[in-house]
Amino acid sequence: MRILHTSDWHLGRALHGQSLQSAQEAFFDHLVDVVTAESVDLLVVAGDVYDRALPPVPAVSLLDEALDRLLATGVQILMTAGNHDSAQRLGFGARRMARAGLHLRTGLADAATPVVLEDRHGPLNCYGIGYLEPAVVSEQLGVSRSHESVLARVMEGIRDDLAGRAGGRSLVAAHAFVAGGQPSDSERDIRVGGVDRVPVSVFDGVTYTALGHLHRPQEVTPYARYSGSPVAYSFSEAGHAKGSWLVEIGEQAATRVDFVPAPVSTPLVRLSGRLAELLTDPQYRHAESAYCQIELTDGERPRAPMERLRSRFPQTLSLSFRPEMSRPAGGVTGVQARTGLGDEELCCAFFDSVRGHGVSAEERRLVQQAVEAARLVEAAG
Repeated sequence: MRILHTSDWHLGRALHGQSLQSAQEAFFDHLVDVVTAESVDLLVVAGDVYDRALPPVPAVSLLDEALDRLLATGVQILMTAGNHDSAQRLGFGARRMARAGLHLRTGLADAATPVVLEDRHGPLNCYGIGYLEPAVVSEQLGVSRSHESVLARVMEGIRDDLAGRAGGRSLVAAHAFVAGGQPSDSERDIRVGGVDRVPVSVFDGVTYTALGHLHRPQEVTPYARYSGSPVAYSFSEAGHAKGSWLVEIGEQAATRVDFVPAPVSTPLVRLSGRLAELLTDPQYRHAESAYCQIELTDGERPRAPMERLRSRFPQTLSLSFRPEMSRPAGGVTGVQARTGLGDEELCCAFFDSVRGHGVSAEERRLVQQAVEAARLVEAAG
């Protein structure tokens, strides 16, 4: 039995205002090719299909087209809801869609109802656990309000169902933060009472656990893995491999697990340095066609930095400043300690403390104007 494990599509997401739909379209082209070439029996999508509960129309259209293309290959699809999805909206029409091969698992009611696939070794029982918010479901389950308690109780129900079925092979798709996983900056916080992680032992006895929620592909155990997101959704993911897991399940266990890299339409790059160096140094040539997050280290903030950076790196999306210089001892605290200064002199002393040198005549004139305008506003108030 061949399983392709994916998750965290986040359709509709942007990166610093830049649409990522073209990258997601390229991923779906790749996905159809892999499903066909590898004769995949089941495609798993372990949550966060959309980026928000009310996805934009282009994201819905993109999913509709992708599912049509995938189902046309003959593959079965097991799709769960993530913490970004609306379980009710994603689960609409689930019974009708199942007849076409799309099996939606979005809540408690269907978590212990498997998709049963058959091969020469017998049945493989595939369960999907949509994201379950402890505050919403813990009372119904009769457990404490924590992710661990909720998932442990749901897994009890799955094990009870499995015990009454022929064959012992099982797959569970779950959207959760499992202890041992490494997060990035683009996952939404799901902590309850300061705790967001669940132990991997919750899934003991499962042949393969297909995890979603964390965006870095990683192995928690050999048989419990995160596929990660197919596209980088934050600059903390710059340099991460993106893709999916191709899992082959034999008579009793997962006999083979291979990582299948996804295409990278536009890489993410982080740069740091002085503006003049970034604009001229050939070592940064690779970033000219990338999405860039740039940190400038000039002692003084350059004029029109974004416009100048985009002359070489046209897809610069994020800019920050971290001047490299020795600050006077005491810093701002030293300014605050200078009692007896007038407003204008105090402002100029602040600039001196922050930048390491005094203000120019033109800057002093602007400070004078700002201080005078502030006084007028205060007087009028």
